[in-house]
Amino acid sequence: MSENIRLSPCGDIMTVTLNRPDKLNAFNDELVEGLHTALNEAKRRKMRAIVFRGEGKGFSGGFDLSTVSDFSDGDLLLRFVRIEELLQAIYHAPLATICLVHGACYGAAADLVAVCQWRIATSDARFRMPGAQFGLVLGARRLANITGSATAQRLLLRTEPFNADFALQAGFITEISEKSAWNLSLEACLSNVRALSPEAFAALTSRMKYDTCGDDLAALVRSVTSSSIKSRLLSFLESAKVKE
Repeated sequence: MSENIRLSPCGDIMTVTLNRPDKLNAFNDELVEGLHTALNEAKRRKMRAIVFRGEGKGFSGGFDLSTVSDFSDGDLLLRFVRIEELLQAIYHAPLATICLVHGACYGAAADLVAVCQWRIATSDARFRMPGAQFGLVLGARRLANITGSATAQRLLLRTEPFNADFALQAGFITEISEKSAWNLSLEACLSNVRALSPEAFAALTSRMKYDTCGDDLAALVRSVTSSSIKSRLLSFLESAKVKE
């Protein structure tokens, strides 16, 4: 297991903590692969639920842009593909998926939240999905499934973060709960999960999810390879510096 991920199994629940607080838990290769491993471990142990949370001052800053200049376009394509594969695996997992969010939750981290069944955030949480600004198509259809297409478009086109109240109204999160009440929120979720057998829960939830894995991955690859993704990311970073 990567040191960027901390696993805390307790009974039939696996808690997965993003553990790069000095980098706002940004998604580098090791953290993404650690999340893949954590999900596989939870399924191997036949856990009833997997809970994602972040260490430090925020949930995650999303895709790690700090080393973009060190990678080729091909390297970046692989990194985005592995994130999409992770999101698909969480979305279609046979166990309950719960996200506990505080502080910043941007980019790929917001996409991770969107694939979870229960999406709980503190009142200070803020979200941003900037992929469209550098031409990336990641998770758009899954987002539309939970918020509706019109709202999803509004969220994806926003250039500024949106807060927890806005996220709740949009359907992006399912509950606002402060950290001190997270245990109560989790128990409420888990009581509903445990009311069903693992087989019944998996069957019920799978019927509510669209299986568009191939199309979503193809859309991502087309968006990444339409022109140099490295150049687009560097331009995005330069533009962000100018705004500062």
